[in-house]
Amino acid sequence: MASCLCGSASCILCACCPSSRNSTVSRLAFTFLLFLGVLVCIIMLSPGVESQLYKLPWVCEGVPSTLGVPGHVDCGSLLGHRAVYRMCFALAAFFFLFTILMIYVKTSKDPRAAIQNGFWFFKFLILLGITVGAFYIPDGSFTNVWFYFGVVGSFLFILIQLVLLIDFAHSWNQSWLCKAEERDSRCWYAGLFFFTFLFYGIAITAIVLMYIYYTHSGACYEGKVFISLNLVFCVCVSIVAVLPKVQEAQPNSGLLQASVICAYTMFVTWLALTNIPDQKCNPNLPAITNTTSVDPSNVYTTQWWDAPSIVGLVVFVLCTIFISIRSSDNKQVNSLMQTEETPPILEGQQQVTEGRAYDNEQDGVSYSYSFFHFCLFLASLYIMMTLTNWYRPDDVTRKMVSTWTAVWVKICASWAGLFLYLWTLVAPLLLPNRDFS
Repeated sequence: MASCLCGSASCILCACCPSSRNSTVSRLAFTFLLFLGVLVCIIMLSPGVESQLYKLPWVCEGVPSTLGVPGHVDCGSLLGHRAVYRMCFALAAFFFLFTILMIYVKTSKDPRAAIQNGFWFFKFLILLGITVGAFYIPDGSFTNVWFYFGVVGSFLFILIQLVLLIDFAHSWNQSWLCKAEERDSRCWYAGLFFFTFLFYGIAITAIVLMYIYYTHSGACYEGKVFISLNLVFCVCVSIVAVLPKVQEAQPNSGLLQASVICAYTMFVTWLALTNIPDQKCNPNLPAITNTTSVDPSNVYTTQWWDAPSIVGLVVFVLCTIFISIRSSDNKQVNSLMQTEETPPILEGQQQVTEGRAYDNEQDGVSYSYSFFHFCLFLASLYIMMTLTNWYRPDDVTRKMVSTWTAVWVKICASWAGLFLYLWTLVAPLLLPNRDFS
């Protein structure tokens, strides 16, 4: 028990990972705490829980005086929204605390490394205490202020997603091309062609559906501009990816990477269109923001779970797990993400028996503790915005409404992703003296 509470790694996680690196187990353990908080948020948003809480007389106490919302408004929905904001505030505060605490930790010999890799029971108690305290935060302007923190943090997390996606696409294409050359097999080329065709097919289908459902003749000009611009940008980066000059500088450049980026760009564009605050141009809007029912028994008229939220949640889970276990083959990505290409392992140290973790960081940490916690801090803000559909209470309409802020943040993120991918293509031409291999 003492080993579990204060040891170098979590016993439960080590049992599932034979001869696990201490650095990997610690990252997975912190990720587990994040997912645990997300699970609590999902439970607080579920219709059954909100309906039961609505029956308690003290749940909506003080809502008219703090939020200015009449009693007949969907109080259960506001409760779920408030609960998610406070739970994610606790997660963000917890990981930001470790971001500050772990600055400049270079090896596991640093006393702070023991806090990073052990004391899991006490860290759970700290997170629990912050969570309880977060639910005592007065409403006031907390929701509006924390909404903008969530917007900024989500934008940065989307950029991290894009960096990882671009790196994954390049590594994937390079790996399959190498296997095709080594084994002299056309199957790998066929696989590259299939997935390239698949991702372009997904992107084209998304464009057609967005034009059908999110635009109308003589209206919805913003949506038309966003879709058309991103379509043109995707065509441009696809052409640049196969230019002879680019392929000469980067032999592994191809349409597979471009197709992945185009598909993700259309996904982010779709997320942006679902936040347009115009019912004529956004078919999702009426089902989500309609809280005009005056029947107190109908306590769940707001539908939080829609397709964008579910897909965004899946992408969040995959990206967070990837952050916890990945180490890129690209030196520039490792420098940006504060990780090592090959984590240092103690020379002469025996990798201990199954079900235990061994210390692989005495000569140097394999990832930046501080930057890892900063990524989880941003992930907490991103999941907060995702679970609440980037909506916030409006003092005038007394509804949960979308704003143009969410639309522009997502559209700018899609443009930033396309620019980053374009830079990976043209950087070897513009900076010939640098090594981009």
